[in-house]
Amino acid sequence: MFLKSKQNRNYVFIFSLILTAIVVSVGILLPEKFNYISTKLFNVLIDKFSPMYLLLMLGIFIFSLYLAFSKYGDIKLGRENDKPEFSNVVWFSMLFGAGMGIGLVFFGAWEPLCHYVHPLIGEPGSETAVRFAIQQSFIHWGFIPWSAYAIIGLALGYFQYRRGKIGLISSTIDPVLGNIKGKKIIKLVVDVLAVFITIIGVAASLGLGTMEIGGGLQYIFNVNNTIKLQLLIIVFICFIYIWTAVSGLDNGMKKLSNINLALASVLFIGCFFIGPSAEIINTFINGMGDYINYFVSQSLFINPVSDNDWVYRWRIFYWAYSISWTPFVGVFIARISKGRTIKEFVLGVIIIPSIICMAWFTIFGMMGMELGLDFAKDAIGCTETTLFMVLSNYKYGVLFSIISIILLFTFFITSANSAIYVLGMFTSRGDLNPKNRNKIVWGIAQGLFAMVFITLGGLQILQRFAIVVSFPFSLVIVVIMVSLMRELKKEKI
Repeated sequence: MFLKSKQNRNYVFIFSLILTAIVVSVGILLPEKFNYISTKLFNVLIDKFSPMYLLLMLGIFIFSLYLAFSKYGDIKLGRENDKPEFSNVVWFSMLFGAGMGIGLVFFGAWEPLCHYVHPLIGEPGSETAVRFAIQQSFIHWGFIPWSAYAIIGLALGYFQYRRGKIGLISSTIDPVLGNIKGKKIIKLVVDVLAVFITIIGVAASLGLGTMEIGGGLQYIFNVNNTIKLQLLIIVFICFIYIWTAVSGLDNGMKKLSNINLALASVLFIGCFFIGPSAEIINTFINGMGDYINYFVSQSLFINPVSDNDWVYRWRIFYWAYSISWTPFVGVFIARISKGRTIKEFVLGVIIIPSIICMAWFTIFGMMGMELGLDFAKDAIGCTETTLFMVLSNYKYGVLFSIISIILLFTFFITSANSAIYVLGMFTSRGDLNPKNRNKIVWGIAQGLFAMVFITLGGLQILQRFAIVVSFPFSLVIVVIMVSLMRELKKEKI
């Protein structure tokens, strides 16, 4: 009986829960110690390993394109007669909702304005600064981060649907591990790490969304954006996303994803027309030219000897933040992509969302930069209200601000909803229909982590912690790519 119960023990769930409980407890009970430890680790990683992030992310993009256009491109994620479960429109809406929803609303106006005010080249507020702002936004939200999501999703989909493996990150490294001693322990560590980094990545995004919702309520309705208000928002939405998660993927996520797509489309199209439309089109076209022309040099940009504070705060943060989202987004898009070919999957995941993100940043960035340098300096002073300050200067600004707040709520719910499903699957030995008990546990854990990020300092603590927790998983990604390549070579093509 003892041996049987020990074999049935779910160690991924147990150790993941223990690790999460420890970190949350330290964050809540010993905030100064939490900040000290994360800052120390952050400084070490920044000093020693920053170039690794640049090389890794560019390498992932190149590897993704190679797979799409190689002889492996026509291989299906599944059996030869498998068909996609979702239509292209529904597939994209679910992908969009799970990918970068909250980030688009939070950073959409703020990031371009920051680069516009503090450009690395040109004078603040100049035409050169505008081009720099758009180019950097394209780099951070374009092909490279989406390729990281694509490669994890591709590996999971391939091993799960074509090789019959269970849907865990550790399953994708079996070809590399072989029969080495300690294989079970290595796989356990990888799965626990995937659970933990998923909680951190999603909770950080939820924290940003909460801050933005509070900022919008303050700016539009004059409600004080206090920590107490933000914590109440988290509790309220936590209840909703757990409820939608336990209702099932199709009943909950599919409907919410369609609502997301509709609201985002209204905001996207509406702001294009009320904003400086001609300048937006011209800037987007020019930005695409700059993005393609300087793609490699910007992807590897780092000063060899002088100060790299800008690179750490922006490029390295974004790459680390993207890595922290790869297990969650990768698993989710693999779950909804059975029956698609490698080429269809890679190009669909990388190109379409990237172009939408670039267009989004062009619209909201230009709406802000069109208002001038003095406005931009004032607007970036409070991250949570930047978008609402921009919208207030345009026709129907209040209406679009309200839509933005609603969109933040729905993105909040869909992101957390998807993450609960993924975490439940991770901690249920890859079960595609995890028990509601698991979903509830991880839903609460996400909410608690979001509260920790908010109470400890918001964006700053997020930047530090994202880089710290993403580092070990970046090494796992390298192993996954090697493993996938080894397995693809066995295909009879």
